[in-house]
Amino acid sequence: MTSYLEDAVKSKMDEANNIEENEMDLMESQGDFPIEDAVGQFIPVGVSSVQNSDISSTYHSAIPKAVLKGFKDPCVLGVDEAGRGPVLGAMVYALSYCLKSYSDQLKAFGFADSKTLTHETRMRLFARICDYDPGNEDKNSKTSNNELFDNVGYATRTMSARDISSGMLRSNASGVYNLNEQAHDTTMNLIAEVLEAGVNVTDIFVDTVGPPDSYQKKLSKRFPRVRFTVTKKADSLFPIVSVASICAKVTRDVGLMRREEMISTSKEESWGSGYPGDARTVKWLKENVDPVFGWSQVVRFSWQTTKDLLDKDERVRNVEWHDPKAGKLEFKTPKEASTDLWFGSAVSSQF
Repeated sequence: MTSYLEDAVKSKMDEANNIEENEMDLMESQGDFPIEDAVGQFIPVGVSSVQNSDISSTYHSAIPKAVLKGFKDPCVLGVDEAGRGPVLGAMVYALSYCLKSYSDQLKAFGFADSKTLTHETRMRLFARICDYDPGNEDKNSKTSNNELFDNVGYATRTMSARDISSGMLRSNASGVYNLNEQAHDTTMNLIAEVLEAGVNVTDIFVDTVGPPDSYQKKLSKRFPRVRFTVTKKADSLFPIVSVASICAKVTRDVGLMRREEMISTSKEESWGSGYPGDARTVKWLKENVDPVFGWSQVVRFSWQTTKDLLDKDERVRNVEWHDPKAGKLEFKTPKEASTDLWFGSAVSSQF
């Protein structure tokens, strides 16, 4: 058993190193601006600049020219997320902001709830915010006269599957860090970073996580000088939230597609949308489970879907992991442990 486990740990660490090397190779030729992939698809900087997609990351665009020019003028800011429900990949929080006097003009560009738009429309709108114009001969040019780029700033926080699960799978003694709390903290951190940059944000609109009233009070307490509107369907009601919705959705979708390209060797191995209700996703999970480690860190081990699959899979082995705090050996399986098992480290608490 020891030999099997040592070989499995070495194999998985080598695989993780290969993925990281591939990501580093991609970054060597990429600057701090949008790029294309091999088939000409736009890749936002919040994706192309990430060195290790298993680690949560934050990206802030430059403050747009119009905001810098009217630096004391009031700005509006919107917040939304993408990828709350999937069992695969990151959850991405995004905010967008612009001068209050400009916000009404966003509707003319076609911004709406990202779920109501096609993938092509979302990509086109976000590309314009990033000053990426597929019509230009020089697709990496940062000199085009782009109205959205000059007026709209944005930021994204990519919460990796590993970090989401690590929080949710904490022991009761350590304090479970549930998904709503993670979402609230991420939102407040992004807002704080924009305010610290000197942007004069006076009004913030947030698509709610949990009860709107209590969430709005929580945000107002943290940022007492800002007026908050927290509501359901904010991405359909406020254009600035629609912009954030598109930034979040494109960042998650492109990031997950790039990750799939690194892992899969053929279209037949596609993991689909990443949602538990997608038959392709469930098929991929069943066919790619490791008897010791479960899956790679692109999978959310804290989701019921993964727990059920591990419970039912007879190939999954019981592994003896030493708990140094307890001073004894305990039997645990991947379904009872966090994604730290990917590295073969000891699990210190029973979940």
